[in-house]
Amino acid sequence: MTKEKGYERILGKFKSIQSAFFTALSVLVLCAVIIVTAVSMRYTRSSIYENSVVYTRTIISQMTQNIDSYINYMDNIALMLSESEDVQYFLFSDDESTEYRKRLLSQYATVLNSREDIRNLGILCAGGKYLFNEGTQVLNPYLDLESQEWYQNAMNGEDDYGLTSSHVQHAIKGERPWVITLSRRIPNNLKNSSYSDGVFFIDLNYSAISELCDENSIGEKGYIFILDKDGNIVYHPQQQQLYNELQTENIDIVINADSDTVITSNQNDSKLYTISRSEKTGWTIVGCMNVGELLKNSRQAQNIYILTAAILVVVSLLISSLIARNITLPIQRLRDSMAKVQEGDFETADVEVVSENEIGSLTTSFNVMTHRIRELMEQNIYEQEEKRKSELKALQSQINPHFLYNTLDSIIWMAEGKKSEEVVLMTASLARLLRQSISNEDELVSVGQEVEYARSYLTIQKMRYKDKLEFQIDVAPEINNVKIIKLVLQPIIENAIYHGLKYKENRGLLIVHGYAQGNHAVLEIIDNGVGMSQEILDHIFEKHKVNYHSNGVGVYNVQKRLQLYYGSDYGIAYRSRVGEGTMATITIPMSQEGTHETA
Repeated sequence: MTKEKGYERILGKFKSIQSAFFTALSVLVLCAVIIVTAVSMRYTRSSIYENSVVYTRTIISQMTQNIDSYINYMDNIALMLSESEDVQYFLFSDDESTEYRKRLLSQYATVLNSREDIRNLGILCAGGKYLFNEGTQVLNPYLDLESQEWYQNAMNGEDDYGLTSSHVQHAIKGERPWVITLSRRIPNNLKNSSYSDGVFFIDLNYSAISELCDENSIGEKGYIFILDKDGNIVYHPQQQQLYNELQTENIDIVINADSDTVITSNQNDSKLYTISRSEKTGWTIVGCMNVGELLKNSRQAQNIYILTAAILVVVSLLISSLIARNITLPIQRLRDSMAKVQEGDFETADVEVVSENEIGSLTTSFNVMTHRIRELMEQNIYEQEEKRKSELKALQSQINPHFLYNTLDSIIWMAEGKKSEEVVLMTASLARLLRQSISNEDELVSVGQEVEYARSYLTIQKMRYKDKLEFQIDVAPEINNVKIIKLVLQPIIENAIYHGLKYKENRGLLIVHGYAQGNHAVLEIIDNGVGMSQEILDHIFEKHKVNYHSNGVGVYNVQKRLQLYYGSDYGIAYRSRVGEGTMATITIPMSQEGTHETA
């Protein structure tokens, strides 16, 4: 539960579902790409390392076989030459015959001519005879045979050969070549011979071994070197630098290694040694690879992985954005449509259903809801319109009997006073007034018609009150055609007469003034009657203040009719001062298109 609330808090910080969805997808894809890239890079590094080790091990193993074959071939030559009878008789007999020497030199020549990698061939015995190459070479008089490694190897090797590391051979006077010497002991098999055993040796050119090693490449910085059984260097591509201590090699680590692969850690130059030991020669063939170069391909692969991962991330972000947009677009459309509904626009609120999932179902339900709301609103508007018309008719029906009652009452008074001419005039005015009111079935009349209606009414009232009432009508022509609901002026005029002028001691004056003011038409009913107090003004539009003994409905019904039709911004406003008079101001719009529809 806590984790779910934590997720909700995190996702709730986003301002849109699209951004939250895009971020979630992007994080998931980014994590997946990082994990896959990291695993791939680690696997690639390990795989390249292992493949390089196997490759190097294969090369070193093949190199070992090649060297073994080469040394074995040289040993066969040494064995063949050292076991001939000519060697026995040449070294160990006192026979001075040159035949043995000639045959040996012939064999030497055959070998030397066919093998450029052999520098010297020779036989010798301590304090005895010797024979080198073409027979012209002389034994170095300062040579101490007992101190020579190749000589000791041969003497101690019994039936096997001896093999030295690389060294300077100075057995022959005047020569000091850099060679590797293979030597064999030549036992004295002649009876009655006082000579000690001899030695046959072959000096192999150092370049022969170096060529074998150089033929096998293990990288731009990799190299192969050879150690003898004592750890001395037989071959090294930088041998001179090693001897001059300009370069070092981890020989002790290689010699003491328990496995065929050793890695040395160095801040600037880590190396991988692959080791192969030859049972035949006793040599250790070592392949050395620079770890930095070894992992160069790994870094290249890693760069490719990183570049690929970056491309995948960019593509995934684009796809995530597209997916998030496609998923949230219907929700955004639904939100925009809700905003339109909130503003009251139901006509364009429908949302296109583009999917059959939960969002599509929600969109369908929303469309059904808006249609139903629109239907209910239209029904409500129709019902309110009918109700308004009914109320207007009810209000009108309240006014007409009231006026008729008062007028008939006046006619009765005149008839009782035998004022026949006045009765005829009032009756004719009443007929004209009723004709204008009842015969017109429309709710609206022009201001000009309403003013004429009020004129007829005032004429009748002036006849009733004789010297108590005077009236003036001054209405601007530009508002004569403005539409106004029927029977607005008459109740206000009647109210002014009965509450303002009736109780005035002297003659009263009532003025009807009409004019245009901006977008409004204004009708003012002004009397110089007794006026009203502020308390009466404050409650003049309250229904319970209606005086049914005078006008039946008062200004309450007129105000309600005006505001029902035009809206609360229009209607009647009163201004009055006690003892001075009252002014009622009726304000309606000049242009009335659609006004009654929103009332």
